[in-house]
Amino acid sequence: MSLYVITGMDRPGTAELRTATREQHLAFVRDQTFVRFRVGGPFLSPEGKMIGSLLIVETDDPGRVAEFVNNDPYGKAGLFERVDVRPWKVTVGTLGS
Repeated sequence: MSLYVITGMDRPGTAELRTATREQHLAFVRDQTFVRFRVGGPFLSPEGKMIGSLLIVETDDPGRVAEFVNNDPYGKAGLFERVDVRPWKVTVGTLGS
């Protein structure tokens, strides 16, 4: 199994879009079968507002990461200015089991 970091930074002025699609996104994350989620959550502005997303996922097939990204309601709604997917490995600390 390999780890991947998925980051998505919101387009400016999309706070309402994020709020409107958040429950769909969370349901998709809970119900999807593309990858195993290790940790995830929003990036925050200095004021505490959600401005992007970070997910660390695990899979044997990097194509499954692309499938997840392409089907995420946030992405389909046009929330993100850009999305980056990078292979990753733990060097310090642990993610648990």
